[in-house]
Amino acid sequence: QQCSKTHAPTSAISIKEKTILHKCPGHSMHALTRRASNTAPHYRRIEHRRYILQPLTATQSKEEFRYLQLDLPPPVNSRVTKSAFTKSSSAVKDCPAGHVPEFAVIGRSNVGKSSLINCLTGNDKLAKVSKTPGMTKLINHFLINDSWYLVDLPGYGFAKTASKDSRSEWLAFTKDYFIKRDALAHVLLLLDGSLPPQQVDVDCVNWLAECEVPFAIVFTKMDHRKKDSPSPAQNVRAFKRMLINDWEELPWCFETSGKTGMGKSELLGYIASINEMYKRSGGE
Repeated sequence: QQCSKTHAPTSAISIKEKTILHKCPGHSMHALTRRASNTAPHYRRIEHRRYILQPLTATQSKEEFRYLQLDLPPPVNSRVTKSAFTKSSSAVKDCPAGHVPEFAVIGRSNVGKSSLINCLTGNDKLAKVSKTPGMTKLINHFLINDSWYLVDLPGYGFAKTASKDSRSEWLAFTKDYFIKRDALAHVLLLLDGSLPPQQVDVDCVNWLAECEVPFAIVFTKMDHRKKDSPSPAQNVRAFKRMLINDWEELPWCFETSGKTGMGKSELLGYIASINEMYKRSGGE
């Protein structure tokens, strides 16, 4: 499946149109268009469904944000009992073969991807945690419970030591993974809760939506407040307010801390529900 637009690899992911698409029964896509759009929702046939999401009527949260409500099955086997590094790949064609569902973890450099992966799995040595931003340069697969993968992808922003060509190459194969990887079940987009909203994160949300990649937003570092800065809760609320300027409904959002374990059970339960849905749909 191809993205509706192609973009030259840059350090920022940008698009012009905004359409959140979620997979529905009947080989069709349900489109949620932005407030400013005057065009009708777009539907088209998808030959290779990753899984089925059935949108229900959105409800108003206590924060007065509207979220897409999904008819997810109850989580099954959400506890992680086994985790292991499988391989690193520099191209999608080199990724592990098979039809095991994959949950990709993406975010800005230094957002805490490795810390969250280690927290979710209870294995502090699984993903390498570095103080130098942008150290992940490959597609790293971690097999969980012998039944699904966590996939650590290079962050956008990248290390200062990286060349311009390397940055373009990393972003190109990351986008290639999102668009072409049939086993991709869901993307966990990590946003740093200790920082005010970043435009590059909004751009990534929009790019994933345009390319019809199902995703949830995971706020990290919710235990950490920078000196003379807004609280993580204030940053999260500010980011959501940026999104609702354009979007009728928000994707599912989770607040986590790799240090305290905050949000771990909720996020693992969500992953387990998606896994169960993937299983029931025959892995499509």
